[in-house]
Amino acid sequence: MLKIEIFGGGCPRCQKTKMNSKEALAQLGLEADIIEIKNHSQILQKGITITPALAIDGEVKCMGRIPEIEEIKDWLLDKK
Repeated sequence: MLKIEIFGGGCPRCQKTKMNSKEALAQLGLEADIIEIKNHSQILQKGITITPALAIDGEVKCMGRIPEIEEIKDWLLDKK
């Protein structure tokens, strides 16, 4: 199963990233584990310097911005 990680403290921008991820999954008919990483040490270990950030199956796809639904769909389709 796919794993989507949302990195950040739970701010509105992080929540929007999570909502966009859920919507992208729904539009594609895919399922994934969505995990929120809020621990500062874990975020830094991934090399993330600004949040929100999103990773799919361990690969950081973006940081410091909210990814668009279409962008997330493209990343998810690359993993299929």
